[in-house]
Amino acid sequence: MHYIGSALPGQTLHTLWNYLGIADQVKLSQLDPVAFDRVSLHGEHYAFANGRQGFVESLSQHFPKSRDELTRYYDLYKSVASSSPLHSLNDKVDFTLFSEYQRRASSDVIDSLIADPLLREVLVSLLPLYAGEKGRTPFTIHSLITDFYDQSAFRVVGGSDVVAKALIKRITDMGGKVVTRQKVVKIECNDQRATVVVTSTSRFPADIVVSSLHPAATMQLTDSSLIRPVYRKRMETLRNTTSVFTVYLKFKRGAVRYMNSNLYIYRSKSVWGCENYDEQSWPKMLLYMHSCHATGASDGLCSATNVLSAPSYAETGQIITYMSFGEVAQWEGTRPMHRGTDYDDFKKRKAETLIRALEEEVPGISSCIETYYTSTPLTYLDYTGTPQGSIYGVARDANDFSAGDISPRTRIPNLFLTGQSVTCHGMLGVLAGTLMTCSEVITRQELFRQLGQANSAL
Repeated sequence: MHYIGSALPGQTLHTLWNYLGIADQVKLSQLDPVAFDRVSLHGEHYAFANGRQGFVESLSQHFPKSRDELTRYYDLYKSVASSSPLHSLNDKVDFTLFSEYQRRASSDVIDSLIADPLLREVLVSLLPLYAGEKGRTPFTIHSLITDFYDQSAFRVVGGSDVVAKALIKRITDMGGKVVTRQKVVKIECNDQRATVVVTSTSRFPADIVVSSLHPAATMQLTDSSLIRPVYRKRMETLRNTTSVFTVYLKFKRGAVRYMNSNLYIYRSKSVWGCENYDEQSWPKMLLYMHSCHATGASDGLCSATNVLSAPSYAETGQIITYMSFGEVAQWEGTRPMHRGTDYDDFKKRKAETLIRALEEEVPGISSCIETYYTSTPLTYLDYTGTPQGSIYGVARDANDFSAGDISPRTRIPNLFLTGQSVTCHGMLGVLAGTLMTCSEVITRQELFRQLGQANSAL
């Protein structure tokens, strides 16, 4: 997780982390509230600020004639996001508005609200957060993820594995056990239900099985006749989002001032379609950000619990851009660290191209890099199991929303799906998918009762 949203008390993520018992275990550093995301487009820089007033004022400086349109746009996406019970954590909201905008493409909605073509581009410039596609990605996806970060934006101090470790401790404290380094190879079933999860070295009898793998990968683990062939085919032919290439930078000590915002850099005429490229035009887009390895002085950026100030200098950072799986398909089936010199040369060539592209926007950055590492779509395939290394799993399409509408329930009564492919993309999608799955197990009413109880205790 490069950065997270809505983590202040009373907001979506904080409420869920508090419910899970890890809110006080994860240290956060807040991104600049008046410019948590910055966008470089056509030689100009635009800042996204948290909150209605900050958002409108910041962009109105560039588009003074569009102030009223910006206000209407902001209020609409807020209303759409709030109409999702899984996002608002309110089971009483009217889902009608959300359902309407599931079937309207974000590009079409924004075009109907905003007259200035450049402002339209700016408003969707954060689309790498969900791999948005023009004419396809529903306005609901855009609204949910935009609102998630508009509420507040943070980096996890020490890296996102801090969250995993906090969850592991919580599970262990409650009597559970987390097992790693065992590949799941099969889900055994009888003629009624799933019975055993088989790994490369062990067998785990199970009353309930929850898979956060991509639905297609989950289907490959069971040959149960309870799963109909038409359902299997549907899961296997789902359209997925694109993948990415990432360069992980280690800076020379004291060489790079910590950047308390994320920088989206566009090198093409449009923010749309950057996933479609050739050798000459790549990369059309790059996202540059720093990691928060430690905290700075004691005067934190806000007074919330566990929110600490940023360091003065960055130790590490990342550059991310789109990459299709076809570029690495020839090495599919090889093992990490054993893919051969051709693969190493490919990664080096791509990394240096990406660093040169960053240098155009951030002069002198190359001389500040001590070393770097890379990941490709093949890395995502091997470590997350998503088809062709898809970064956000199943793609949503407003023109055929039912095609990507995946229920946590399967035809195997005690086998459930969860994760971003069930609902939305990224961190928010994992949270929403988890809520949907839990509501199937302990009932929706009980889940929201517990969430309400946790929230009222804040």
